[in-house]
Amino acid sequence: MTSDGKVLLQVKNLVVFYENAIAVNNVSLECQEGKITGVFGSNSAGKSTLMWAISGIIADMKKKEEMKGGERITWFGEMQFRGENILYLKPSEKAKKGIILCPERRLIFPESSVLENLKIGGYLANRSDAKKTMEYVFRLFPELKPLKRRQGGFLSGGEQQMLAIGRALMAQPSLLLLDEPLLGLAPAVEVRLAQAIKEINNDLGITVLITEQYARPLLPIVDYCYVLENGGTVFAGTPEQFKNSPDVMNAYFGGLYDAGEEI
Repeated sequence: MTSDGKVLLQVKNLVVFYENAIAVNNVSLECQEGKITGVFGSNSAGKSTLMWAISGIIADMKKKEEMKGGERITWFGEMQFRGENILYLKPSEKAKKGIILCPERRLIFPESSVLENLKIGGYLANRSDAKKTMEYVFRLFPELKPLKRRQGGFLSGGEQQMLAIGRALMAQPSLLLLDEPLLGLAPAVEVRLAQAIKEINNDLGITVLITEQYARPLLPIVDYCYVLENGGTVFAGTPEQFKNSPDVMNAYFGGLYDAGEEI
């Protein structure tokens, strides 16, 4: 990445194996502080594995699989956050540094209320920050305000995603990892959430790394983007460079792309 700003996260030559299958193959990327970085790719491209490695969840996965005598997970490469090596840190250690994952398929607590889900997310925050952030979440997603007492399992898909993002914000991230936040949502909700992600970035200055299968809803808000295919990087560049790559656009823009089409 050509950088004018400060690099918050730097990943170099990351490789992740499940047993003998390679899931992430020599991937390098950077997240500039205060910017939004997008990672696009089809199913099984390695997007979630990349996010699990950055967030540290892969360490928990490895431990659980070893306890069950299951698949062996191996990863290596370089990963620095604010210049510190964090490749093998536990997820709890990374969370304390401000690396917070909003996982694919939301994974909210369905039997807990909206309010309870948000409070659970704020376990790392002091009382003042938690109160301030919760007020911000309800301003950002006013749809959730009248649903404070409703169980998470009774929310719509879009409302659940708003709650999942709000819960992640409660943990006071400096790097917010959003793994396919638009999955399975209607186009109007996709636009609504893309706008909210941009607002979070503008209002709070939070650095965002976001993965998605198709670029269409997110390309207008990202500052830099990567494309993964079969675990490896096949494109890295600005949104403008992305738009000027017809093969990449047609594959990841969601349908045949006309070079004259407005985005």
